[in-house]
Amino acid sequence: MTIPASESTGIAAATGTWVIDPTHTTIGFSVRHAMIAKVRGRFGEFEGSFTIDGANPAASSAQVTIAAASIDTQNPDRDGHLKSPDFLDVEAYPTITFTSTSASVQGAQATITGDLTIHGVTRPVTVEYEYIGTSQDPWGNTRIGFEGSAKISRKEFGLTWNAALETGGVLVGDDITFVLDVEAVKQA
Repeated sequence: MTIPASESTGIAAATGTWVIDPTHTTIGFSVRHAMIAKVRGRFGEFEGSFTIDGANPAASSAQVTIAAASIDTQNPDRDGHLKSPDFLDVEAYPTITFTSTSASVQGAQATITGDLTIHGVTRPVTVEYEYIGTSQDPWGNTRIGFEGSAKISRKEFGLTWNAALETGGVLVGDDITFVLDVEAVKQA
């Protein structure tokens, strides 16, 4: 049974430890290409967990590890370039990690700030989440859903490769928007 956020006590009702279900979670991104369109992609291999403390939301925490080589933009040539030393350099930096440093909750909204490490560079990033709800699956597992997003500057993470366009501007935009659709299973 799904518990709508309006009928529960919000995120506080989801106190406990949760493990992200990678088969029902998407870690996606988009970035401007040629200054006119967006290229979208996702990461296919990741793991993570989070703990929600309903009595003290500030004590909640989260961590995620992504296999950088699992990047997928549905274009093998572009994916190869993104894995190369020009971008993610997956041989030298095989993982992308996020470890929370603070959390706040207001109703169905959660803000998680943490250290994001990409390409060997760590920077603070804030992710805004909306609590979608909890449900029980047919096998007795309690599941939770969140949707979130965050924007980063790729240059701040040492991802500076680019090409100038004859018409002005650059081939790859600086801002990367991460879109997170998270489903997790309660552990404790």
